[in-house]
Amino acid sequence: MSSTPPLSRRGALIAGAAALAGLGPAATASEAAVRMPEGSRPRAAALTPQQRAAQCVIHSYPGLTPPASLMNAIAEGRTAGVIFFGENVEDLSQIESVIQSMNAAHASSPVKAPLLLMTDQEGGLVRRLPGEPVMSAKDVGASTDPHQWADFTGSGAGMNLAGIGMNVNLAPVLDVYRKDGDFTDQYERSYSKSAAAVASCGAAFIAAQQGAGVAATAKHFPGLGPASASQNTDLRSVTLTTSAATLRGVDEVPYRDAIAAGAKLVMLSWAIYTALDSSRPAGLSPAVVGELRNRLGYTGVTITDALEAGALQSFGSTSQRAVTAASAGMDLLLCSSRSVSQGDEAVTALSDALASGKLDGTAFDAAAARVSALRVGL
Repeated sequence: MSSTPPLSRRGALIAGAAALAGLGPAATASEAAVRMPEGSRPRAAALTPQQRAAQCVIHSYPGLTPPASLMNAIAEGRTAGVIFFGENVEDLSQIESVIQSMNAAHASSPVKAPLLLMTDQEGGLVRRLPGEPVMSAKDVGASTDPHQWADFTGSGAGMNLAGIGMNVNLAPVLDVYRKDGDFTDQYERSYSKSAAAVASCGAAFIAAQQGAGVAATAKHFPGLGPASASQNTDLRSVTLTTSAATLRGVDEVPYRDAIAAGAKLVMLSWAIYTALDSSRPAGLSPAVVGELRNRLGYTGVTITDALEAGALQSFGSTSQRAVTAASAGMDLLLCSSRSVSQGDEAVTALSDALASGKLDGTAFDAAAARVSALRVGL
């Protein structure tokens, strides 16, 4: 591998994509809302209760062909978007055709803001699409020029996703790992044990990817770096006893740079951080969401990790988890079990909670407005 990444892939293509998308690396969701044409802003009063609730829910589906139930939800404005997994992708041509069909269905929706069409294209072992970024975060961090390789992989991810019509990448991972082989390191998802190095690489990836017209997601706030190899929130409850001083002096450091780079989304972890909230996982905790909003000053879109994760086994059904997450301040709920009914269940639960007053309507509509600003800016 040469010490300097080839930069010829960028240039005119990225500039053109950025111009078309209206995405600069430092633009925020609030700025997008300012640019938003008045007629394109969804008005909660004009939507049905289900449509209103759906503006904060991401659906998923099994196999290569989206079922009619999902296509109907798209056409009727009952979802904010779709997350794609490896099982949904045969090749780039096939998934591009699927996305085109979704966009065609969405044309009849009362919600005119574009669908959020997302995947996990981190690089290395965690890729849902063939192609860039081929290098893992660990490869980037270990290279002779991590900043330039982070820029290169970010632009590669952006161009790859934008080329088939996706507009959100659930990357980069900003976890600062502690020991070789621990949870984040074993899949080569972390740039470094150094918070400063993770911050530099993450910010470069974000800026380059968003320069190609694809929104970036910094994850997993406030950080899964302290997790051991067996502490996988997808499978089980995880409690991290890291001190507040270490969380703020190490794990949260990359998020400051990510926010400065204009990261459109931040995904919260499903681990419990006893120094911030001893009873709730981060994505269900008003205290941890407040840490991100108030301490770090983040104004963009918050998104949960998978709502079906094993870490949430003691927090009730999909319906209960959805309402708890929204009440905690999460803007987007990720229903990624590859079952359309999971997303529908979350939508119904949010709608019912809004109707009963269990969920604060003003706060929910503010969350939906942040999501809408993101969508219109893509």
